[in-house]
Amino acid sequence: MDLLIVSPCDVKKITPVVSKVYQSIPVIVMDRVVEGYDYSLFIGPDNQSIGKQAGESVVKMLGNAANNVLEICGGENSQMSTERSEGFQNIVLQQKNLNVRKISIADESRDSTEDYLIAHKEELDGIHAIFAHNDYMALGACRAVERLGLKNIRIIGVDGFTGENDGISLVKKGMIDETITCPTGGREAIQYSMDILQNAVGVPKQIILHSHSITSGNVDEFVAGLNKEPIEPPDVIRIGYAQVGTESAWRLANTESIQSAARDFGIELYYEDANQSQEKQVEAVQSFIDKKVDAIVISPVIDSGWDEILQEAKKAGIPVILSDREITVKDDSLYSTFIGADFVEEGRRAMRWIKENVSRSKTEDYVKIMELQGTVGASPSIEREQGFEEILKECPDYKIVYSQSGNFTYEGGKQIVEDYLKNNQWNIDVLFAQNDDMALGAASALEEYGISPGKDVKIISIDGTKNALTAVMNGRLNCVVECNPLLGPQLMKAITDLKSGKELPLRIITDEKVFTKENTAAIINSRKY
Repeated sequence: MDLLIVSPCDVKKITPVVSKVYQSIPVIVMDRVVEGYDYSLFIGPDNQSIGKQAGESVVKMLGNAANNVLEICGGENSQMSTERSEGFQNIVLQQKNLNVRKISIADESRDSTEDYLIAHKEELDGIHAIFAHNDYMALGACRAVERLGLKNIRIIGVDGFTGENDGISLVKKGMIDETITCPTGGREAIQYSMDILQNAVGVPKQIILHSHSITSGNVDEFVAGLNKEPIEPPDVIRIGYAQVGTESAWRLANTESIQSAARDFGIELYYEDANQSQEKQVEAVQSFIDKKVDAIVISPVIDSGWDEILQEAKKAGIPVILSDREITVKDDSLYSTFIGADFVEEGRRAMRWIKENVSRSKTEDYVKIMELQGTVGASPSIEREQGFEEILKECPDYKIVYSQSGNFTYEGGKQIVEDYLKNNQWNIDVLFAQNDDMALGAASALEEYGISPGKDVKIISIDGTKNALTAVMNGRLNCVVECNPLLGPQLMKAITDLKSGKELPLRIITDEKVFTKENTAAIINSRKY
């Protein structure tokens, strides 16, 4: 075989097999991601997002009156079902007027759902809406409701396939009110297989596919668009790019990658440096709208406050792509996709390394961690913290004893350590910096006070710049979690695809590694940033 495509039934059992095959040929993993990063590409849905969409639909359907909702989940050991339920519950439980019941159908089938609800008809007492985790269970619920003579129960399913008695036809027939599409990724798997085998630039590590809410109001339009032919993109694509600033070596490499890739793809790029000011970024986006560019790219300073200007871009018919940092908006359709890193996973990796490599001494109650946070309100800071805390909660012998924002700068990291040492005797076991520049600044401050970074205190950071990897080789830093800034090829490929009429994924995630002294020497000379 030249390439393997696998959709794992049991993630834990298939992970070592995929890892072994990946040493010889490319592997595309679909639907359920294996543990670790030993694969070429993952293509799959965002099940939490699917659950969130279903929750938003229920809230919209039922309004403000007191209502009861039945959630029909899959098997208790189903990761997919767990994630869909989390997304759904996060929305509906915020509504004080909604009361939610949950049941599980182990085989997730039409007949089992129908049989269960007929046998336990009390589960449907007073129910106004049903969210079933797939369209088969939604059809089973529909049949049970009809057999019991119940009226006015709204039903939402998931999958949105087009076959007889699948979600799309059920919506068309009025048997269910809505289906949330869960794309299979088959088309994308074949397309990316060819890209991988032909060594094409711009192939990411993960593709998280978009899901759509399909109702009687948009079902015909959705079906018509499923097999639309690609269109010719403009001879020259014009892009407006609002960069957050030049706060670090990572950011400089990120900018150079995007500018270089634009030249390689023949794309006309309008570049604006916001110098850490959201106000300047908003002004830049407005200028791009006025120029009637083909697409707008934003690396946002912070994750909030974007709704109004993005509404302007949407009104002008200009798609917006997020690069490196995500945002929080009321309407997710205000941007087309996010291209960048999995910041949550980066935080997890940092804390996993600490857990595996730093032990509590016999004289201490716990390992003391100093945390250097990035820009307050920026998505890398928020999500790296989230991932770090997720693993930290599993480790009672580890505790963050000091945490401050260094704003992702060398000076900021240095200042935090200097301020701490002015007021405290050094008693920190581990220093975790949310980027390399702060870690290197902190290391310099420690050396000025006669404390040996990497020895007297373990230091772990995130980014993977050449300066940081050199510090790993020199023993000043102990571990660096990579955050790849070279997003240009993926970004330009995505924009070219978009202008050719293709739907972009929900998220495009780059390939990243964890570096220690053992594996840094092999790559440091080829590092471009």
